[in-house]
Amino acid sequence: MQNNKATIKAWAMFDWANSAYNLVITSTIFPAYYTIITTTPEHGDQVSFFGRTFTNTALSNYALSVAYLIMALSLPVLSSIADFRGNKKVFMKVFTYIGSIACAGLFFFKLETLELGIICFVLAAMGYIGGVMFNNSYLPEIASVDQQDRVSAKGFAYGYVGSVILQIICFVFVLKPDLFGITDGSLPARLSFLLVGIWWISFAQIPFKKLPAGSMNHAKIAKSKVSNGFEELLKVWKQVKMMTQLKRFLLAFFFYSMGVQTIMLVAAGFGEKVLKLGTSKLIAIILVIQIVAILGALIMSYFAKKIGNIRVIIFVLTIWIGVCCAAYFVQNEFQFYIIAAVVGLVMGGIQSISRSTYSKFIPANTPDTASFFSFYDVTEKIAIVIGLFSFAYIEEFTGSMRNSAISLAGFFIIGLVILLSLLYLKPENQPPMTES
Repeated sequence: MQNNKATIKAWAMFDWANSAYNLVITSTIFPAYYTIITTTPEHGDQVSFFGRTFTNTALSNYALSVAYLIMALSLPVLSSIADFRGNKKVFMKVFTYIGSIACAGLFFFKLETLELGIICFVLAAMGYIGGVMFNNSYLPEIASVDQQDRVSAKGFAYGYVGSVILQIICFVFVLKPDLFGITDGSLPARLSFLLVGIWWISFAQIPFKKLPAGSMNHAKIAKSKVSNGFEELLKVWKQVKMMTQLKRFLLAFFFYSMGVQTIMLVAAGFGEKVLKLGTSKLIAIILVIQIVAILGALIMSYFAKKIGNIRVIIFVLTIWIGVCCAAYFVQNEFQFYIIAAVVGLVMGGIQSISRSTYSKFIPANTPDTASFFSFYDVTEKIAIVIGLFSFAYIEEFTGSMRNSAISLAGFFIIGLVILLSLLYLKPENQPPMTES
């Protein structure tokens, strides 16, 4: 049943639950904690990981790119199984438990347990990625086309609010450990990782109870072939090729996602390593980003109704290009605050509008939405792999994260050019779903 308020609220609560990971682990406390404990007087920013030496921040970015690559290769298979069996909620649960338990495992992360910490870091990312993909696939199922922009924005807004609440709780532990009798300097950060795991797994129970299990697609290929999820991607791709607008949008999305997602994942590490901001200032900055992002997601949804999704994304991409250029020249924390505020304004907007734009392109009454969103997520994940890997490689090759930052502008420019060409395409009738 579409547009049911209780179902939509429960769906949005999944963003509330897992966005704490995105904020604490990828954006604030973990990057600062990781950079601090892996920078030593003896070895500088060089660390040994299973006998091989890496630049510390490059290692974490390489690790994330591996997590995204694994998920890009495995999600097609898993989404195919979910579509055939009609049990995508089961996969949401599995990934949620993997991610939340891995976050809790980061409680034991210290320099002497670097390998364990990186492994938990990778598993947490995989859990987050998988859960988000299956949650996204519910959007066309629970909301009609005219409501998908609003519902998508609501999900991101819930995510930002929930993550900010937990971030404030963690903020107290980090800034005022003496209030809790904490004398171990690393304990506040590690305790924050534990709280993320508990928060994530607890609030996820709400969507687990309310969301439908998924509809079984009896018309799909034989069960003996269901494990070959890449056949499903090929099937989706064959239909995408017949939809010129969707094909061009996905190509643009692929390039600008390299920039958007990479910036979101490396921003805190950049602030700590380049500007030496410290954990408390980084948390404050990211909190500002999250709060502004709530407003940004709602503003973008409003303007999408007025001028159209594609025009809104084009405008936002020009801002992202400016952000990359500004990051190259930033010299002090005040300038970084300004950049952070701008990032916050456009971060939630571009994610929300991109998700709902893609959802609108999917043919009506499509039963295997998980496969379509698997295609979308594989596109995004491969873009992230390339973005993170290139960012890490350029830093190691040139010795500067500034060079990595300015290089991301190229991805946004390519995406912008493709979207501009999309404006001149004539509207098309999307073909119906057909079996291959």
